[in-house]
Amino acid sequence: MKLAQFLLLLLVLLPAAAIAAPADAHAPLSLIPEPATLTLRDGTFELRADTPLVAADPRAAQVARQFAGYVRRGRHVAPRFDGAGAGDAPAVEFRISPVGADASPEAYSLDVSPQRIVVSAGDPRGLFYGAVTLWQLATTSPDDGTPARIPALHIDDTPRFGWRGLMLDSARHFQSVDEIKQLLDAMARHKLNTFHWHLTDDQGWRLQIRKYPELTQVGGCRIPAGDGGIDPRTGKPVPYCGFYTQDQVREIVRYAGERHITVVPEIDIPGHAQAAVSTYPRLGSVEGPTPVSNEWGVHKYLFNAEEGTFAFLEDVMAEVIEMFPGRYVHIGGDEAVKDQWKASPRVQARMRELGVENEAQLQGYFVKRMADFLAAHDRRAIGWDEILEDDLPADAAVMSWRGIEGGTEAARRGHDVVMAPVSHLYFDYLQTGSPDEPPGRPLLIPLRKAYEFEPVPDALTPEQAHHILGLQANVWTEHMRSFERVEHAFFPRIAAVAETGWTPRARKDYAGFLARLPAQLDRYRHFGIAYARTPFEVRIEGTPRGEGAIDVALSQPVGLGTIRYTVDGSAPTAASPAYGAPLELQLPVEVQAVAFVDGRVLEAPTSRRFDAASLLQREDEALAMCSQGLMLRLEDDGPLEGRRAIFNADIFNPCWLWADAPLDGIAAVEVRAGRIPYYFQLAGDEGHRKFRPPHGAHGELELRDGCDGELLASVPLPAGPDADGFVTLLAPLPAGHPATADLCMVFTGDTRPTMWVVDRVALRP
Repeated sequence: MKLAQFLLLLLVLLPAAAIAAPADAHAPLSLIPEPATLTLRDGTFELRADTPLVAADPRAAQVARQFAGYVRRGRHVAPRFDGAGAGDAPAVEFRISPVGADASPEAYSLDVSPQRIVVSAGDPRGLFYGAVTLWQLATTSPDDGTPARIPALHIDDTPRFGWRGLMLDSARHFQSVDEIKQLLDAMARHKLNTFHWHLTDDQGWRLQIRKYPELTQVGGCRIPAGDGGIDPRTGKPVPYCGFYTQDQVREIVRYAGERHITVVPEIDIPGHAQAAVSTYPRLGSVEGPTPVSNEWGVHKYLFNAEEGTFAFLEDVMAEVIEMFPGRYVHIGGDEAVKDQWKASPRVQARMRELGVENEAQLQGYFVKRMADFLAAHDRRAIGWDEILEDDLPADAAVMSWRGIEGGTEAARRGHDVVMAPVSHLYFDYLQTGSPDEPPGRPLLIPLRKAYEFEPVPDALTPEQAHHILGLQANVWTEHMRSFERVEHAFFPRIAAVAETGWTPRARKDYAGFLARLPAQLDRYRHFGIAYARTPFEVRIEGTPRGEGAIDVALSQPVGLGTIRYTVDGSAPTAASPAYGAPLELQLPVEVQAVAFVDGRVLEAPTSRRFDAASLLQREDEALAMCSQGLMLRLEDDGPLEGRRAIFNADIFNPCWLWADAPLDGIAAVEVRAGRIPYYFQLAGDEGHRKFRPPHGAHGELELRDGCDGELLASVPLPAGPDADGFVTLLAPLPAGHPATADLCMVFTGDTRPTMWVVDRVALRP
């Protein structure tokens, strides 16, 4: 590498704080989020097991103990708490000192010299965040049993935004109290301070309300769709249940408060109400009972506008206020499809009684009623950006999810705003195109995209920009049966949110962030966090190139480190060849690859074997969709326990495509298909789903050359799959078929409430 290229690479990889230091001072400091200001000095402080932690103020002593606990997990070293003093010996002091009236309570300073470390702040919140920075400095290097060498420096730090949040959906899938605490711990170590807790929805009511116990007894349970809701031994339904008692909620709120996190509960109105209406049909807008939903998507059940319903909601809010001492209560307001209101004579009559002209104004009436009730009890309402569709109480805040436009409009109208756009901060969207991604929404929000989001729109004036409280990442858990999937969704993208929420805009730098990330991944491993490995694993893709040969391309989604590979069956080492261009290889061959950073393996190696047979077979993850109507990565409905198959499917146009399929010499196409429940409510989008007309009793598997091209083959579908949930179909190809085709696979007929999906395709010579 030429000297100029090396210097350019060095500038890209080092964070701004390290660049400002003398060239021989220190390695880059792996701090996330990057502090507002940092000045490196000469020397280092050695943090040992016998290093005393000093704090005169009891509030500072609590922070010192929290710091000791973090270091114990991160380096297996436990510095000792020594009370108010430690003489002249090297020590770490935690100090609460008076600061200016305009200082943020989350601000802190950190001074490190070879003899002493002093963390100081005017408030325990700032002192805690200073302790988090010091903990990160102590865990930058590997845990090899040696003392932590912390560089001498001075940091003055304060957050850019006051709302740095995460939202967790506990309604679709339920998490235990311990799992919630694990997430709160991780938030605190990222200096995130707001936990938005989505507790009610169509699929479950998760919060105990003592005045209405049936809300959790009935509304807290659903029967999962398909085999997932049936005990195979008895054939009886197996309900999916879960709720948090008020004592558990208070414990979570207390636990969050110790980590300087405010919990914002969400009780969704007037839509996403099916679990509540299932419990108490009198609250609904249509006649008759309805079950708690076991389907995903946009539902139509709305609360009605009767005074009895408002009395119910106010009773619920009264108990919510008792449990959650934070200022904000989230009232939802999103995706309230008005069909039931429009069709209900009683709702229409009620609208006339209330003097509202249309259904949008009726939703505005709901919002105002709830916001006024909360304001009367010293709380402040916040809702999704749909609440802007009618006049909004002056004190209500807006959470902008359908982009930044709602937040921009709200700020212009004088409302405070939290930016949480689906385009950048919906972390149930997948992170990479890897076949190893879990179920979810395959529209990608990779790490770079999450990092590059800017919460303050350029269109706002400085006065309007003051209404941007901050940002929040959201995780909706339709496809997250386990807490490990929740962690996969949040981490490491949570680190990007943390840096955007804390670090000054001018100091943000994605290349520097990536350089600091490997140390953060080590911290995740120390705390047992199941972060997403897929952004750091090497992808291995092969393209046939003539008889018996293949071109193999290696890539890594985040582009971090150096990819090294082997083709002899051995595991790659730091001495293995570095990848630079596609490899021209002879079949058969096994390729293994891994990324190295500073001589260390970033993530476990990946491997792939290529031979003549493998080139004639594809899993569904390697197939394209004929269109991009609504592509999802879906999980099978069984078995009841354990691992389930995962399928890619476009539920608007279920059609799978193998582009340029090599059909020369191929006699038949073998398709292994599964069948899963069609468990989606799509409201106004339902009519967009396409079906090809069937010709037989149960429909057919059709093979075409192109999605709307010539029919190559058609075989009848059975009434159902085999006992394992799959069926293998063999479709003979006609004589004279093309040597290469865009092989399109589609199942004819409307088979709802189930749907056929492709699992694997093989070309048979």
